[in-house]
Amino acid sequence: MSRTKTRGFTLVELLVVIAIIGILVALLLPAVQAAREASRRTSCVNNLKQIGLALHHYHDAHQTMPSGWLAMEPVTRRPLAEGQPGWGWAAMLLPYLEQRTVSEGMIQYHLSIMDPAHSATRQVALPVFRCKSDTGQSVFSLPDESNPSTVFARLATSNYVGVFGTTELEDCHGLPPGVICQGNGAFQHQLGVGLHEFLDGTSNTMLVGERSARLGYSTWTGSVTGGEEAMARILGIADHPPNHPGAHLDDFTSEHPAGTNFLFADGSVRLIVETIDLGTYAGLATRAGNEAVTAP
Repeated sequence: MSRTKTRGFTLVELLVVIAIIGILVALLLPAVQAAREASRRTSCVNNLKQIGLALHHYHDAHQTMPSGWLAMEPVTRRPLAEGQPGWGWAAMLLPYLEQRTVSEGMIQYHLSIMDPAHSATRQVALPVFRCKSDTGQSVFSLPDESNPSTVFARLATSNYVGVFGTTELEDCHGLPPGVICQGNGAFQHQLGVGLHEFLDGTSNTMLVGERSARLGYSTWTGSVTGGEEAMARILGIADHPPNHPGAHLDDFTSEHPAGTNFLFADGSVRLIVETIDLGTYAGLATRAGNEAVTAP
C-alpha cells in the first residue's frame, strides 16, 4: 500500500506568516484611524455649519445675534452678569436648529436654568452640539464654585462655545447690577450683536469654536450661576492659540490633529492650526478691532 505524506507548516514558517500579518496590520491601522477621524471631523464641520445657518436665521428674525447669556437681578431685573435665568446663546438658538420640542416643550426661558422645572431639560444631550472626535461624557457634573468637591448641577455637554473675544471672562465676576459685561467678540452678556457691527468683516470674524472635554466640560444650556467657571462653560477667549499646552478652560481646544474648527460670521467653517500667530488669532476673535488680518 502506498502512503501519502502530508507536509505541514514548520514553526519558522508560521512565525514568518504571523510577522507579515502583524506588519500589514501595523501599516493599515493608521490609515483606518485617519479615515475614521476624517469622517468625525466632517461631521463636526457639518454641526458648525448647521449652527451657522441657525445663527443667520436668528439674525434675520431679530436683527442681531443672540446674546451670550441672559442674566439679571431677580427683583429689579437690572442686568447682572452673575444673575438669572442664565440661558445662553445655544439655548436661544434651539428653535432654529429644529429643536422646538426642547425649546417650547421643555424650557421656560423666564425661569432659571436651575429651577426644578428644568431638572430634566438641563441634561438633554443634543447631537448637533457634540463633536464625534471628543470622547467626553454626554452629561457632566458641574462643581460648586465655592466648594469644588460638591456637585452643583448635572448638565448636558457641548463641544461648541461662542467667541467672547480677547477680554477676560473673569472680569465679569463681581460686576454690580446694571453693568453689562461686554466682550469684543461675537457674543456678550445680555445684548445681541448685529452683523453691521462686525467691522472687521464677517469673513474675518469667528463666531463659534470647538472645545473638547480634555480641560473641562462645556454646556449648551447657559451660564449656571453658582457653578464653577459658569460663563466659561458657554464662551471662550483667544488668549492662547488652539490646543496650546498652557490652555485653560476658557480657551478653544479639539481632538482633531493640527487644529480646531471655527465657524466664521460669513457662515464658513475653517480649521485654525495650532501654529497660528497669536496676534492674527486674536484679531480673528474680535468683531471691530481694525486688525489687518485675513482668515486662513
